[in-house]
Amino acid sequence: MTVAEFNTCVDEFSDGVYRFILKNIRDNEAAKDIVQESFARVWDKRKEVASDKAKTYLFTTAYHTMIDMIRKDKRNTEFNASHHNFSTVDNDYSDLSEILEKAVNTLPEIQRTVVLLRDYEGYSYKEIGDITGLNEPQVKVYIYRARLLLKQYIVSLDNVV
Repeated sequence: MTVAEFNTCVDEFSDGVYRFILKNIRDNEAAKDIVQESFARVWDKRKEVASDKAKTYLFTTAYHTMIDMIRKDKRNTEFNASHHNFSTVDNDYSDLSEILEKAVNTLPEIQRTVVLLRDYEGYSYKEIGDITGLNEPQVKVYIYRARLLLKQYIVSLDNVV
């Protein structure tokens, strides 16, 4: 990949990667850090990455960087949570997008990831498999299960009202 191809990659894919990461972790600053780290890793490997594979490589790198950060934060959170055990319920929704976002956030991590890649970013099953390291049938199963959980969540009046 040349410098011009890398710059084109940044222009074309930075918003998509940012949206994907932000939908998963819901933290603006962390999402920006992950996107920046992902592009830095692509830059480091630019001689090994073909320009036609840059998008998949970039999303794969961003996904794995996000997973690493989540695991690191989970260890820190579990330690801190052992000292505090608070529970709150907030069901004040103003529109459908909030309900959908809340529903997506209830999904297990891998299901949330594949649904976001498929339904929000428009990736094919094969591309999602390349990004997440899953095979196509696994991707389809995770998407199917996620959609069932989303349907159950949205149909429940307790979650909507």
